[in-house]
Amino acid sequence: MNRPLLRRLLTPLLSLVLLLGLGLGLSGCVTTGLPLAATSPWQPVPLATSSNPLAVAFTDANHGFLVGSNRLIMETEDGGASWQERALDLPAEENFRLLSIDFKDQEGWIVGQPGLLLHSSDRGQTWTRLLLDTKLPGEPYLVTALGPKQAELATSVGAVYRSSDSGDSWQALVSDAAGAVRDLRRSDDGRYVSVSGLGNFFASWQPGQANWQLHPRVSSQRLQSMGFQPDGGLWMLARGAQLRFSADAADQDSWSKPVIPITNGFGYLDMAWDPNGAIWTGGGSGTLLSSPDGGKSWQRDPVGAEQATNFSRIAFSADGKGFVLGERGCLLRWVG
Repeated sequence: MNRPLLRRLLTPLLSLVLLLGLGLGLSGCVTTGLPLAATSPWQPVPLATSSNPLAVAFTDANHGFLVGSNRLIMETEDGGASWQERALDLPAEENFRLLSIDFKDQEGWIVGQPGLLLHSSDRGQTWTRLLLDTKLPGEPYLVTALGPKQAELATSVGAVYRSSDSGDSWQALVSDAAGAVRDLRRSDDGRYVSVSGLGNFFASWQPGQANWQLHPRVSSQRLQSMGFQPDGGLWMLARGAQLRFSADAADQDSWSKPVIPITNGFGYLDMAWDPNGAIWTGGGSGTLLSSPDGGKSWQRDPVGAEQATNFSRIAFSADGKGFVLGERGCLLRWVG
């Protein structure tokens, strides 16, 4: 058989093999491999907005606020079952991204970008804009209400400040900044953990330390976000849909082997523990997973899977309320 004829016979066969291989490869990228839970403890909450909710906080069991992109602020009087839009007295030409909100009794705080700090002393009925020093390192990123007239403010470069006079003055708690951060969290006992802007290392700080402590990432996968477990240890989410848990709460460089519950081409953005002790993690394209046994086994949540959104934050409060925040006005409420 001559070579031109052989080439004509082999070409269709090679094309078929290539198409089959490509099809198998693509199907491998989207295989979930996890069971779908029969029921869900989450309930979708309709919001009259297409903005992205980014943070939620309550003044009591029923009254709270939701803030987000495009100056979004909404209020609830029924524990989060329904929300109504509110307006802030801010210049109409300024489009703020409200990143963090927190309350302690009557006092509330909101921070946003660019350069926004708001304070309320009447459960959020009125808000006063406080001027920030033009030399403030970075942009406001996270605020924590601590008590009467007291709050802590962390910025997008890891500068941490405290005020004891309703925000009239601020004292630096850290002598140097951590650098541009991708993610920044605070524990109930005042410790912080941050992920660098490029995701190539993380940093930790606790009260009394003069500087941030830098830590290398555990693997070649870049870090996405980090936070605190209920026992005080750390959790870590990395690219490639990897989850890790600190093996020893006192050793921030001791980590478990990577856990990869699902491979569907989408990463995880947040993690939290529900009132029953189950772990929840969420991320791109409606990915919402739970583990009842400390991360050993996982299942997909059916309500989350129906949402055409990316889940950016999962928040539970001490009194048992819980919310999953997604893009384009998506909100899920914990109903247990």
